[in-house]
Amino acid sequence: MLARPVARMPRRQGLAMEAKWDGFRAVCFALPGRCFLQSRRGADMAHAFPEVVRAARELAAVEPCVLDGELVVAGDQGRLDFELLAARSRRSGRRAAASALAHPAHLICFDLLQLGGRVLLEEPYWQRRLLLEDVFARRGLAAPWALCPSTRDAAQAQEWLSPEWAAVGVEGVVVKPVGQLYRPGERGWAKLRSRTAHDAVIGAVTGPVTMPETLLLGRWDPAGRLRLVARSTPLSVSLRQRIGGELGLARPGHPWRDVTFSAGWGTREPLQHRCVDPALVVEFEADAALDSGRWRHPVRVRRLRPDLAGEELPAFRA
Repeated sequence: MLARPVARMPRRQGLAMEAKWDGFRAVCFALPGRCFLQSRRGADMAHAFPEVVRAARELAAVEPCVLDGELVVAGDQGRLDFELLAARSRRSGRRAAASALAHPAHLICFDLLQLGGRVLLEEPYWQRRLLLEDVFARRGLAAPWALCPSTRDAAQAQEWLSPEWAAVGVEGVVVKPVGQLYRPGERGWAKLRSRTAHDAVIGAVTGPVTMPETLLLGRWDPAGRLRLVARSTPLSVSLRQRIGGELGLARPGHPWRDVTFSAGWGTREPLQHRCVDPALVVEFEADAALDSGRWRHPVRVRRLRPDLAGEELPAFRA
């Protein structure tokens, strides 16, 4: 079951809210003779995460079940590390076993789809949640298992949207009606992403310089190099006019003149861009998905910041 994006927290009665984690969606089949880890696209990820599958076999022997959750890996700084998770997903054999020791994965469970021979898709969320909590309590489940926090208190859920939670890898909140059945493939849940404001310089654009369609945003690193931090969503007409009227042409030696950027995350298709003088600063709104100093998803530009210079911004940190 999937979630649709929403702009604000729903406030009606009968809703449960869960923290949204920065990882891979996964369904774990912990059944006798049938233990595997299924990705959102239906692929078996058992080869990449042997420690989770091993735990699933142990669970299947005492409590056969099917768990829905988010597969995550913590980085060296304690924050969930999506890039490390993605790298682990491409490994198998000895490399996967070594990675499991160095950077173990966890499955943060938020739903129970089957318990023993009982399929739970036709049970309401509240009933599935009670059964999930009972499995964790009775079996004393620990790593690599984790129970996703859930609340019906909107004020508590609002805390999960704070920068402090974003800093450790909580992307936002998923909202679920407590009486809702589980419908695979349907976007019956709602997701609200944590969003915070940041500043960066415009280093390049797509579309005409005088009416840019999107912006490529950067910050200077300690060595004096301009590093890409984000690409914007399509600008509004008013922002295109305002920003296009202020942009200057790229001077010789622009740091991105011979750099190739991908058209999107997970693709090698090159992005057609035009370099501009990296002097204008904009404020943008971004979610919590930050990989090695770069925002994974397109960001929304709010406004120009003529009061700031690029040298005043925080330095790029990978």
